[in-house]
Amino acid sequence: MSNKDLIIKFYEAFSQKDYKTMSECYHDDVFFRDEAFTLKGKEASAMWHMLCVRGKDLSLSFNDVEANEESGSAHWEAKYTFSQTRRKVHNKIDAQFKFKDGKIIEHIDSFDFWAWSKQALGTPGLILGWSGFLKNKVEQQAAESLNAFISKHPEYQ
Repeated sequence: MSNKDLIIKFYEAFSQKDYKTMSECYHDDVFFRDEAFTLKGKEASAMWHMLCVRGKDLSLSFNDVEANEESGSAHWEAKYTFSQTRRKVHNKIDAQFKFKDGKIIEHIDSFDFWAWSKQALGTPGLILGWSGFLKNKVEQQAAESLNAFISKHPEYQ
């Protein structure tokens, strides 16, 4: 399978909330980072599992998939209801990948945190979305949520 096909497989699985196939696309030593999480190994698979299970109305699209032997990229967009506030979010994300042994070894997602926080958090996101304080608070809550999820799923421990 080409690396481009691997990225496509990952996002097709995500669009079907198939976290097991998503996990199969990752190297055991994968590194993942976005605006809320910095994860390694099984933690990254646990995050996708958690998001798939909790994302009752999650829908996504992806395009502009490119890849060579070493690296790749894609653009993807997610639409969902943010569980903590019940607010609708349309997040636009650019992904960068690196590969090892036919799997994704590094996955970095980038998006406009302020734009996300305005949608997900409303007025607090509008006022504080640019600040390190709010970003740190979101990272802390995301880590706590993931740790609680992992504690209930021994396959990620």
